[in-house]
Amino acid sequence: MVRPKKNLGQHFLKDRDIAAKIAGTLTGSGYNSVLEIGPGTGILTGFLIERQFPDFRVIEIDNESVYYLKKNFPGLKQIIRGDFLVMDIDEYFPDKLGIIGNFPYNISSQILFKVLNNRDKVIEICGMLQKEVAERICSSPGSKTYGILSVLLQAFYTAEYLFTVPEYVFSPPPKVKSGVIRLKRNQVKSLGCDESLFVRVVKASFNQRRKTLRNSVKAVFNLKREDYKDFGLRPEQLSVEKFIELTNWIDENRILSE
Repeated sequence: MVRPKKNLGQHFLKDRDIAAKIAGTLTGSGYNSVLEIGPGTGILTGFLIERQFPDFRVIEIDNESVYYLKKNFPGLKQIIRGDFLVMDIDEYFPDKLGIIGNFPYNISSQILFKVLNNRDKVIEICGMLQKEVAERICSSPGSKTYGILSVLLQAFYTAEYLFTVPEYVFSPPPKVKSGVIRLKRNQVKSLGCDESLFVRVVKASFNQRRKTLRNSVKAVFNLKREDYKDFGLRPEQLSVEKFIELTNWIDENRILSE
């Protein structure tokens, strides 16, 4: 038996119906490879094996879980022992892939940022996260939960909030509810702006989300002008397209000695 480890943020799902439902969220469209992150005791793994993806692998950092998976899932062709956050995805997956998992709350945002950095390879990602984070990712402009993750992920993915999972179906139960989401790669190849600057602009804007864009942007960038048409708005009012416009305006009007 695998003991859940607090330092790894492990909360093992024990409801098989919910596990089957999560495994079914992957569409399998546009890719042949699937990677499950942090399979733990394999409740999701078994259902994913049943789906018979041409290339299915898991990555697990916990040695106790690795031993358990090898013993109990002989149909599992490859267990990658290691940390997804430092994994070289290109080394293991030369082609497009989908990612799935019950993600540890403490690293879920880091997992998604890594996916974002590999967006031309990761076509789809389905996963369970803390409900608050899941809702934030899928929220629309104007929502109180709309923020950095919403903008950066929705620039390249279509985000869907699928369903909520209660606390009591885990061992040990977390203190909060969970949410299952699906991100599907959209058709955007390039944002039409300096993408590293885009990230800086989005982060700067939401760093002081109660202030207008004028104040939050001025705190980070030295500008030649202050007459941008949307400077009176708050960051949560801007769509991805509006943030791209703002990035291009800042790129043209910033003093590069900043």
